[in-house]
Amino acid sequence: MTLFVTLGLLTAGIFPAVLCQQDGTLGSNTEVQGDQNNGTQVDSLTLATINTDFAFSLYKELVLKNPDKNIVFSPFSISFALAFLSLGASSNTLEEILEGLKFNLTETPEADIHRGFGHLLHMLSQPGDQVQISTGSAMFVEKNLQILAEFKEKAKALYQAEAITVNFQQPHEAKNLINDYVSKHTQGKIKDLISDLDDQTLMVLVNYIYFKGKWDTLFDPQDTVKSEFHLNKKRTVKVPMMSIEDLTTPYFWDEELSCSVVELKYTGNASALFILPDEGSMQKVEASLQPETLRRWKDSLEPRMIDELYLPKFSISTDYSLEGILPQLGIREVFSTQADLSGITGAKDLRVSQVVHKAVLEVAEAGTEAAAATGFKFVLLSQKVNPLIVSFSRPFFMILLDTNTQSLLFLAKITNPK
Repeated sequence: MTLFVTLGLLTAGIFPAVLCQQDGTLGSNTEVQGDQNNGTQVDSLTLATINTDFAFSLYKELVLKNPDKNIVFSPFSISFALAFLSLGASSNTLEEILEGLKFNLTETPEADIHRGFGHLLHMLSQPGDQVQISTGSAMFVEKNLQILAEFKEKAKALYQAEAITVNFQQPHEAKNLINDYVSKHTQGKIKDLISDLDDQTLMVLVNYIYFKGKWDTLFDPQDTVKSEFHLNKKRTVKVPMMSIEDLTTPYFWDEELSCSVVELKYTGNASALFILPDEGSMQKVEASLQPETLRRWKDSLEPRMIDELYLPKFSISTDYSLEGILPQLGIREVFSTQADLSGITGAKDLRVSQVVHKAVLEVAEAGTEAAAATGFKFVLLSQKVNPLIVSFSRPFFMILLDTNTQSLLFLAKITNPK
């Protein structure tokens, strides 16, 4: 079976994997039901910190493989998909996955981890918020493959995952079915997630996340003009640069790391942190990325009048084959002949052959999707003394957070908005 993950700021996640054999049990894992508010489960803030640790660790590996390129991914979607997969894992395979996700299994029982993810999913799925977050999971199963009832029950109860029967002996039709599913659940933003399926594929696990938010304070499209973005000291490209004047928003100048941190809020339970390293400071900021750094930035933000803010309008997409990257985080056995995914079928003949992650990130005047909207025009009435001007006209980071759970939904490094 193959494993795929797809995600983005406007995105989906799909995760296909190949299975292995065992004694047909999921171990002492997880109770299917259980109080969503069980006091022993991993609380949202602890889970958010652990997921942030995983996010920055994975980011550093992606940067090594993709130097000087745009990086966009959803650590939430990847960790969620791996945790879902671990429901069917046992022995060392199970330990590697959960420890690779940065959980300490001596401190946190496996059952509590799954309940924590289930509670997080429940929190993110609350209706009525002005931010649209859609996330979910699905299993595409070979029609002749017998999945253990216990696995199905736990997948449904803990991860709200649905099971869909397909015929992988007709790979073209199976591929289209999966790609159509992902496209539909990501509002058409993620297309053709899977380029091909081989005749060994037995199951595809899919996790998707779609986010759409509207800025609390809109940029006026009439103020967007072509401007230079400095790729490095020698090269520039022309990009549409949005701008806004006299904006009061949370801001922090990090003297230690030589970077500016600006928080732009969405209408609803989400916000984006934009981190702008000084020239020559990018690697220093990257090396410092860890949960403590993010916590310090958030704790240090204070409302500040920014006289002029410039931010490029962009739409970028990335795709990664993670089967060559996750082993660097200790997740190895699941890709080998030693993989133990017997909790899925009761057999040890399955392994993960591929992990594909696609992400799409769009930032525009209205928010994360281009849309017709009425903006506010700010007029400079008088000359300012020592004005604060923040211009994202060189490589920067973007971190998108769900403010209810403090979950890091998307992480991006924009080196070229074009």
